[in-house]
Amino acid sequence: KSHEELLIPPTPCHAKTNVMFLKTHKTASSTVLNIMFRFAERYNLTVALPADKLLHLGYPSTFVAHFVEGFETIGQNYNIMCNHLRFNPSEVKKVMAANTFYFSILRNPIPLLESSYIYYKDYVPAFRNSKNVNEFLQSPTRYYQPADYRSNIYARNIMWFDFGYNNNAKDDTNYTQAVLEEIEHNFHLILIADYFDESMILLKHTLCWDLDDVIYFKLNSRSQDTVQTLTPESEEQIKAWCSLDWKLYLHFNQSFWRRIEETIGLGVLAKEVDHLRTRQKELMETCLSEQEAVRKDHIRNKALLPFQSGAANILGYNLKQDLDNTTLRTCQKMVIPELQYTSYLYAVQHPYKKRKNVGLPLLWTSLQEK
Repeated sequence: KSHEELLIPPTPCHAKTNVMFLKTHKTASSTVLNIMFRFAERYNLTVALPADKLLHLGYPSTFVAHFVEGFETIGQNYNIMCNHLRFNPSEVKKVMAANTFYFSILRNPIPLLESSYIYYKDYVPAFRNSKNVNEFLQSPTRYYQPADYRSNIYARNIMWFDFGYNNNAKDDTNYTQAVLEEIEHNFHLILIADYFDESMILLKHTLCWDLDDVIYFKLNSRSQDTVQTLTPESEEQIKAWCSLDWKLYLHFNQSFWRRIEETIGLGVLAKEVDHLRTRQKELMETCLSEQEAVRKDHIRNKALLPFQSGAANILGYNLKQDLDNTTLRTCQKMVIPELQYTSYLYAVQHPYKKRKNVGLPLLWTSLQEK
């Protein structure tokens, strides 16, 4: 080290290990969940996992503490919470320690709605009854019946809903302002999926984590041929139809960039994003037999098949055949889909409980032989 470098003492900081991530829908949140799970394993942390047969924390019902496995005995001693839930601060606080760091992620409502449309096409009446996304957006109210509001949550202001608010509320300035302030009060950080790498760097700095803690392979994405092109009219319509989400996004996109400028600065950000991408590329070369995600019918190991939904072809990965055990373990953790990872962690944390049935071959035995 040069003489100058020694004069500046590094700012000591401790990795934050009590973290709650509100997992929103179609916002790259499965990739974040994978990052959280790997972090939990690295530091041997307790994860608030869905109870019994649940694969998420009671979603779309508003979250209550007993949706968490073992809450009655473990109480407020969970470190990590990141499975899907509909946010309810008072109940989450019963589960998570007082010094917990809360964060979430938002995505531009325009690509978000198109993604929801394809993914939830078969489940959501408003989507099912329309030919394609542009037809739906020409007159959403024709397809979106208020009576079906429970099954139609993905069709309008889904992020607003995930944060615990009424996604059909009237867009009134006082109301939206109050909600934005409440979210700012409840969450320490809101990331932006459209700038995912930048988000990971900001997260790393804010939580005092290492670069390797935020390295990821993109999970749960779909093949390009299932993406529908929105007309300019449709894009404008989304801003009006999902105006609550639009306001949410604009507000936190601004605060996101402000936070970056105030904390790390754009120069350091660019350098670290480069770093992240280089390291990611190295890992992909180490782990994957193809240097990219592959379509569902090309995934060799069915235990690594992501949950398939709607008209989307959800991509996954093939690992190289001849990896040594340690590398294999690292690589497997990078590519394991959400349901399998949840069920694996559940088996590790709650060995005496009945296994969760994810309808896929259960995880590689090698992972069970810890």
